[in-house]
Amino acid sequence: MRFTKMHGAGNDYVYVNCFDEQPPADIAATAIAMSDRHKGIGADGLILICPSEQADARMRMFNADGSESEMCGNGIRCVAKYVYDHGICAQENLKIETGNGVLDLKLEVSGGIANRVRVNMGRPILKSSEIPTTLAGDPPVNVPLHVAGRDLMVTCVSMGNPHCITFIDELSDEWVHGVGPDIENHPAFPNRVNAEFIQVVSPSEINMRVWERGSGETQACGTGACASLLAGVLAGLTERRVLCHLLGGDLELEWSETDEVFMTGEAVEVFHGKWPVA
Repeated sequence: MRFTKMHGAGNDYVYVNCFDEQPPADIAATAIAMSDRHKGIGADGLILICPSEQADARMRMFNADGSESEMCGNGIRCVAKYVYDHGICAQENLKIETGNGVLDLKLEVSGGIANRVRVNMGRPILKSSEIPTTLAGDPPVNVPLHVAGRDLMVTCVSMGNPHCITFIDELSDEWVHGVGPDIENHPAFPNRVNAEFIQVVSPSEINMRVWERGSGETQACGTGACASLLAGVLAGLTERRVLCHLLGGDLELEWSETDEVFMTGEAVEVFHGKWPVA
């Protein structure tokens, strides 16, 4: 089975072109094996680029633990780049179907290659029962959460997948690795949750680290960055346009007055290969 390794701001996935390749019989097991950074290719997960009846392509995204997720902001930029660069649909404006509906993407092309992609991530989900979380509020903003022996104040939103954002003075492994896994699996989040830790640099600039549901810490999380922008605005800490610095690179974020969230960032092809299938 042929594959392509790609990343968006360091958030790396293995991509399989299911226009040409047969999807693996056991996708979850394949995602786990391919994502293994010691015995596999090494990735935050597996993304299948599939035909769609309502868009230019369909994205199916599987975490490193084999669980399927609704959406990946960095992943969808790479899907759009692949679809354009490899001639599946040679248009600079694309529609990609996801588990969170069909999203519109605009590519920045140079020399026939897409380098950066702007994604209309759609409208956020702010109703607690739909995030989902049992925490109070629609959405919960600066509400208490007792986890890992700490009393945190968190804000929760969904960008098609659930996020729990904590604003802290200084980012550290102690927060991400010491608290992140406990937030992910806290009973307040029936579908588990992505845990973002945010340091506000200024009203227009933030630093972020993330513990992703099903993958652990990643270099970047597009939906998490968007969720953190939302949380910053809701908590009165940031403006509606923010530059987000992640371990793997930067993302430009905007929460428009029409309630749509836009994200712009790089999409990079790393290498190609073949994976043995039974």
